[in-house]
Amino acid sequence: MKKIAIVGAGFSGAVIAHELAKAGYQLEVFDSRSHVAGNCHSQCDPETGVMVHTYGPHIFHTSNEKVWNYVRQFDEFMPYTNRVKAITKGRVFSLPVNLLTINQFFGKTFNPREAEAFLASIGDQSISDPKTFEEQALRFVGKDLYEAFFKGYTTKQWGMHPSELPASILKRLPVRFNYDDNYYASNFQGMPKNGYTFIVEKMLDHPGIQLHLGTTFERESAGDYDHVFYSGPIDTWFGYSQGRLGYRTLDFESETHDGDYQGNAVLNYCDEDVPWTRISEHKHFSPWESHEKTVIFKEYSRFCEENDIPYYPIRLVKDKSQLKQYIELALAERNITFVGRLGTYRYLDMHVTIAEALDVAEQFLARAGGSEPMPSFTVNPLG
Repeated sequence: MKKIAIVGAGFSGAVIAHELAKAGYQLEVFDSRSHVAGNCHSQCDPETGVMVHTYGPHIFHTSNEKVWNYVRQFDEFMPYTNRVKAITKGRVFSLPVNLLTINQFFGKTFNPREAEAFLASIGDQSISDPKTFEEQALRFVGKDLYEAFFKGYTTKQWGMHPSELPASILKRLPVRFNYDDNYYASNFQGMPKNGYTFIVEKMLDHPGIQLHLGTTFERESAGDYDHVFYSGPIDTWFGYSQGRLGYRTLDFESETHDGDYQGNAVLNYCDEDVPWTRISEHKHFSPWESHEKTVIFKEYSRFCEENDIPYYPIRLVKDKSQLKQYIELALAERNITFVGRLGTYRYLDMHVTIAEALDVAEQFLARAGGSEPMPSFTVNPLG
């Protein structure tokens, strides 16, 4: 039986470990942190009893029924709809931009057809092929909505002007010509009753899995194993030989208050002169619970330095050039597969991470006993 190491006890590593352990493999899972679940880690706040998302809010949503059924093996998922509000210029609106947002902002009573025609009329039609975030916004929502909801927030989130960012970032933010204020358009959405850490702990609770927390896996140790699945930062694996890949990181300022602080789980602050990007009130992520006190996180975004936790890969031209060099190095490795958000330097939602991890496990098991080696990547990191 092959000796397998998995680096990282987030969703990527936990899913792969669980699937291979079920198939009879013995695995060792390593994580440099003192807990499992990576950035999805959740824990009960001892003072208030509120389930806190330690590294910022995570809402589970997917249209992949296989993934939805898979995660519900490990915990009950409670009904939850993510309804984000935004404060701009002293007023509160619903996000994503929808028919209510448009009518409130412009003081109108448009129906869907009228609102669509109105946005088309105020959009910059001279921009036929938007290349940047700013051009994309000006083309499709016009100057006023762009400056109110996107310009300041994006500048704070990414640390650069929207004219420096690719248009693809804005494509994740839809405009709706109805009153649907559900932030996601996925078929399934919910929150695990006992938190994400509970799910990952159950995934790793198998006699075939040996867990090493607070333990950094060194590259030199890879030779002790028949195969390594690595979900850490790809540039770390190669000792930053091609330079550090760019990430944004987050700082959280936690406060405890009595009662209800803001009446909603997430409030975006779109004005650039407000230093934080958003405030999350964690008890609203568990609306089936009741708490007298409340915990909020003010969230600040900045460039990721050497000892920070990486959150969002920046993936601008310089970063992609470095990534190509790391991919070439990775392809020359043997018996190691790079997986997950950090291992492939891509922004991944939880459901995508889980789907890809299931596919990795299936591919490994399909190759078991054969001569075809497991590839360095099962997805194209530049895709």
